[in-house]
Amino acid sequence: MYLGEVEYDSRRLNLAEAWKRAIARELVIRGDALPESSWAETPAVRASMRGNRSRDTKPEKVLRTLLYERGARYRVSYRPLPRLRRTADIAFPGTKVAVFVDGCFWHGCAEHCRWPAINEEFWRRKIEGNRARDADTDQALAVAGWTSLRVWEHEDPREAADRVIALVREKRGHVGAHEGAGTSPAQ
Repeated sequence: MYLGEVEYDSRRLNLAEAWKRAIARELVIRGDALPESSWAETPAVRASMRGNRSRDTKPEKVLRTLLYERGARYRVSYRPLPRLRRTADIAFPGTKVAVFVDGCFWHGCAEHCRWPAINEEFWRRKIEGNRARDADTDQALAVAGWTSLRVWEHEDPREAADRVIALVREKRGHVGAHEGAGTSPAQ
């Protein structure tokens, strides 16, 4: 949005004037206010939700590091079926293995998902929709010859890495080839 010309001698003063104008026109949301379009109950909830990442989460990074250390080479945030708007967190295109690292809350983990007390109906629909989309994704990938592997964020990352490596090796049909398996059976 254009706020008008500012012509002070320094960048700092120009920015300060631009912020003043934006605040005066109510273009800036104060920390204690929520925009009308938000369905978050509080500013803290909104800030928390906006901080949730859709990729490069800590569990994904840990798993990727372990896979890489074991010699696995993979694609990150890869769309196995370009016509389908679904992205695998880690993919091995040569063996058609797609790995999804699912968050306990967002994907409804039976062990760890705690349903919010506020706006419960909305969250149940949202999470159940996520689960249905996960099942649909797995089905669509299977039809196209891909194997989906789902890893919960609470799983031991070393065990998850072992499962991924084992699946990639199984799909390849032998141990020790270049893509994703490491260089020796011990890895």
